[in-house]
Amino acid sequence: MKSTILLAESDDRLSADICAALASVGFKVVQVAGAEAIVQQARADDRAGLLIIGSTLRAPNDGLRTALAAMADRPHLPVILIASQSSEELAIAALRAGCADYFKKPVPIPDLLASVRRRLSVPRGARDGDTSASNGSSDIEMIGHSRPLREIREYLLKVAATESSALITGETGTGKELAAAMIHRHSDRRQRPFVCINCAAIPDSLLESELFGYERGAFTGAQARKEGTLKLADGGTVFFDEIGDLSPYAQAKLLRALEAREARPLGARREVAFDIRVIAATNRDLQELMAEQKFRADLFFRINVANIHLPPLRARKEDLLPLSRHYIEKMNGRSGRDVEGFSPETLETLLRYDWPGNVRELRNLIEAVFIQPPRRWIALADLPEMFRSRCADAGESAGSERDRVLSALLATNWNKSRAAQKLRWSRMTLYRKMSRYKVVNQATLMRSPERTG
Repeated sequence: MKSTILLAESDDRLSADICAALASVGFKVVQVAGAEAIVQQARADDRAGLLIIGSTLRAPNDGLRTALAAMADRPHLPVILIASQSSEELAIAALRAGCADYFKKPVPIPDLLASVRRRLSVPRGARDGDTSASNGSSDIEMIGHSRPLREIREYLLKVAATESSALITGETGTGKELAAAMIHRHSDRRQRPFVCINCAAIPDSLLESELFGYERGAFTGAQARKEGTLKLADGGTVFFDEIGDLSPYAQAKLLRALEAREARPLGARREVAFDIRVIAATNRDLQELMAEQKFRADLFFRINVANIHLPPLRARKEDLLPLSRHYIEKMNGRSGRDVEGFSPETLETLLRYDWPGNVRELRNLIEAVFIQPPRRWIALADLPEMFRSRCADAGESAGSERDRVLSALLATNWNKSRAAQKLRWSRMTLYRKMSRYKVVNQATLMRSPERTG
């Protein structure tokens, strides 16, 4: 007999979405309300194979307390926790307490279904396949539910509905090509080609032949006619990756082609027209390059109609969990293993790390872990030695930053405005750092009523 899933979620709309998704793959869902009812139902229903607890109660931690109470009676019952008010501390507490998985609202339904699939037997069939298709493939979508990423996804959909050129900026590894592909996939050009051009890899000597094409006999070795990349993308989208690395010569040639929407292949007598949408990306500051006269202002203004800046992973660490789940699932599929995720201790380390290589670094880390098959939970010892060393260095840097904060406060007699100026931070940044490193004026504590009473 198939397992029953107990669902405790007070948000009617989310509850209906979860019920519909689970029912579409053949599960029976029983909805429960209230902390006592949740624990009693989990205790009484032997067929219950999994419990999903949402924000059913008032306090942010009540869902976790209820999960702990349910697991006390049914220690092997998998529990998935959905939090309306999330934090790194709550995520770690949930995993440390034994919760099978943890999601923050708004819940990505495909990710939730994937989590359920890992823990319960899911019937296969046409409806299961339809569900995956209707919800979109997480392989090609931008993964995460942090507020910055939600806002970016919403803006990308608005950009996709237009024909405007777009410039995507951000550090290396933040997913600029993924964002460009999302714009194309949701545009009217989605049935036509999406062509990527690595601007850093095209020397000036090959630029025209690669982009515009050539006729037979145009130069030694041109034994047959070749279409240029821009013509091959006709009707679709061209993604110019690392456009800031183009030479002045290449910038001038590209600008002329984009303005005219036509170019003359080498050895041809006339121009060839093409219809493309342009999306460009760079990890460099183009406005700074313009000031240094290293990037053409007219090309910048042509490509920078819609501007999308992708934040680094360190600015949206709540996305670390869903990203990890995604890449671990992919590696499980490749290797035939059943790794659940990172242990709480490992997760704490990863959340403290600043991820200079961003999402690409996380993906590569998980792939490296799977070279020597990990256990059910990835422990610190399973991480590559070089990465553990970088994490240790990051910890030392954090300690040095705490010393800088304390030194500035002591030097200014705990005047936070002057200390912030000394550190070249805003007052809010200083307050956040003080909270993060638990920097407290002991003299103020000694004068507080609680101490003196």
